[in-house]
Amino acid sequence: MSNPPNQGRNGVRRRDPAREVVITGLGVLSPIGIGREPFWQSLVEQRSGIGELSSFDSSTLPMRFAAEIKDFDAKQYVRPRKSLKVMSRDIQIGFAAADLAFTDAGLTPQAVAPERMGVVYGADMMYCDLDEVADAYRSCRVDGKFDFDRWGSQALGNMYPLWMLKYLPNMPACHIAIALDARGPNNSITLSEASSLLAIAEAMRVIERGSADVMIAGGASSRVHPTSYVFRGADSLSRSTEEPTKILKPFDATRTGSLNGEGAAAMVLERRDHAEARGATILGRLIGYGSTFEPRTAEGFRGTAVRAAMRVAITDAGLTPEQIGHVNANGVSTTVMDRLEAGAIRDVLGDVPVTAPKSYFGNLGAGTGAVESIVSVLAFKEGRIPVTLNYATPDPECPVRVIHDEALAVKQPTALLLNIANTGQAVAVVLAGPD
Repeated sequence: MSNPPNQGRNGVRRRDPAREVVITGLGVLSPIGIGREPFWQSLVEQRSGIGELSSFDSSTLPMRFAAEIKDFDAKQYVRPRKSLKVMSRDIQIGFAAADLAFTDAGLTPQAVAPERMGVVYGADMMYCDLDEVADAYRSCRVDGKFDFDRWGSQALGNMYPLWMLKYLPNMPACHIAIALDARGPNNSITLSEASSLLAIAEAMRVIERGSADVMIAGGASSRVHPTSYVFRGADSLSRSTEEPTKILKPFDATRTGSLNGEGAAAMVLERRDHAEARGATILGRLIGYGSTFEPRTAEGFRGTAVRAAMRVAITDAGLTPEQIGHVNANGVSTTVMDRLEAGAIRDVLGDVPVTAPKSYFGNLGAGTGAVESIVSVLAFKEGRIPVTLNYATPDPECPVRVIHDEALAVKQPTALLLNIANTGQAVAVVLAGPD
């Protein structure tokens, strides 16, 4: 028996091909691999990216471990080369991820009109390299104290004239658009851990409303920076001194906190009929989205935003909770946030399988949602959902079915991607396999 005209082979409704948003390219830079094949292989081998923090002297910090990207040479990706002068590490890895995704999608300048291609990217606050401001700071010291009145007359002359351009959150999207000649809608979203999943959702909406044929969406962040630890604080970070690869334990009863990392990922999103017309390989589909907010009270968060975001996304996708194949969880490995998230998942989706990619690479800030979403797209392609690392002791306060020990075969090619910002924003995106 054939499927109804608006229903695909896997039971997920098909949308108007002139509005349906498909994924045709992936790019990722992470502590467990650069490029989608090395990234996936690390997931298959259950190989963690956590190790000794090496990018700066961390001897005065209460934690010595983080997840850093290894063997990254920005000169292999950034063009024109002179742009490196105005690119912080966040921007460099963000640009590289977009470049990888563009190549992976098989796009060429002739394949899409420049005015019909845009960029939406998530970004964190970017922190200045300390040696860039050291001389400026010293020029304002008088008798051992910082004299703010000297900043304009003394300090600025000791700084690179374009130094601010290295640290503006809108710069990843700008550099990507210039290099790829993407003259369509361009936007940047800076909302902590929710940033890049919100960017993917916004890019989906841009295509759905007919404003673009192709969008490059994702996010980037490096929280492995000394100022990040000082400015953001370290209350949520683990002080564990056990084997670094064993520290992150989302939803496990023995979890001790999160760890910082760095990473970037991008997707090429495309209108289905545009992708089919150029013979592109479709890797997945974006079919629903929800974003909600919950204010922090004196008692903290209650999880209402997470529940609401999931329900809105599932409704937007035209699915029922039973049609969600797995949850790609925020799973930050802290006592409170994991408990709130797990309770919300159980309430809305019941006994759905859950995987938590942060167990491999920690909290990537604005890059988190984009990198994690690659996990589920590749899971559909490979037919198995990667495990959550270090899950051994179930927590009664986290009543979710965590995928652990062995990968789980994909039975229903739908996933709910979930991110929660420490500001109270929750975002959920429903992803479906190619059809």
